[in-house]
Amino acid sequence: MKRYLLLLLMLGLPPTAALARAEYKIVTASERGTYIQIGRDLAKFVAEPADINLEVLPSKGSADNVARLRDEAGVKFALVQSDVYQAFLDQAASGNRAAGRIIRPLRVVMPLYNEEIYFVVRADSPLNYIHEIKDKKLSIGPVGSGTALSATTLYRLMFEQPLPESNATYVSNEEALIRLTTDKSVDVAVIVAGQPAKLFADMKPEARQFIKLLKLDDKARESKRAVETYYPAAIRPSSYPNWITEEVPTLTVKAFLVTYDYNLEHTTRYLNAFADSLCRNFDTLQSQGHAKWKEVKLELPALGKGWSYYPPMERAMRNCIAQQGAGAPAGLRQSRPAGPAARSCTQQEKVMGLCGS
Repeated sequence: MKRYLLLLLMLGLPPTAALARAEYKIVTASERGTYIQIGRDLAKFVAEPADINLEVLPSKGSADNVARLRDEAGVKFALVQSDVYQAFLDQAASGNRAAGRIIRPLRVVMPLYNEEIYFVVRADSPLNYIHEIKDKKLSIGPVGSGTALSATTLYRLMFEQPLPESNATYVSNEEALIRLTTDKSVDVAVIVAGQPAKLFADMKPEARQFIKLLKLDDKARESKRAVETYYPAAIRPSSYPNWITEEVPTLTVKAFLVTYDYNLEHTTRYLNAFADSLCRNFDTLQSQGHAKWKEVKLELPALGKGWSYYPPMERAMRNCIAQQGAGAPAGLRQSRPAGPAARSCTQQEKVMGLCGS
């Protein structure tokens, strides 16, 4: 031990500082969602080798994560849906000062994977397709969740009008399924989660008697409006063998790992170490982490207008990728602006937690 301390002193490193580990937090989503599992993978396979104790926190979802990353002490990372990030940028550009204060200092670490959007109805529902949800009672996740923003944005895109507040229920995914199948106060539960999502993967075969998924009809004009912003995809039976027997076409939204524009040398040093560890342990994430990691590419593609990488982590990542001989980054499609915000509190501002700011 004495030799170790002597070596630290020779290198000019205070022994206490050299032995310290950073204590950081990452905000994710619900306990049974995919985000929290991705956060746990980052804590175990990336943060730990970088000398960071990364506490994985549940949250209401993406919009809540954006605000907590901006204001909550110790939160250094957040998992955020691309449409939520873009919505904050659009609100800021339209003059919403609260949105601007929150989003402008945020920076992208890297894009992750696409999250599937599930439209769940009762097994005996006459509905079969996503574009048939107009005028139905929808559960769209808690206020502040990415699900709420995705659901309301999709509704507005498909039907060219807002989801009526009288038809919107803001509850958790679990509560939504209960209301859907018991008191039937909900006709459709909209849930955003990367497959396989624990909420559905834990279901028993009997679930088929109670709930089913709506399909995307790519020929419907409402669907064509939706895919101008979101991505077509499929929910696979291999993800939920106890529940579905064939692929269900649906829509997806991109997930991002996001941080803040930090300038303290101590913080930057640890975040650089995190970025380098993320690159060097990427194969471990794909082999031992959640199945969604297999869909992630180790690359930093061009971002849309208003989006920026965090420069120190970007440099660390690009240097590591170059050393590993990774291929050139590909382009990334972004959500289109949603247009100017009204002066009163809109439904979008409500689900983003901007009302009363």
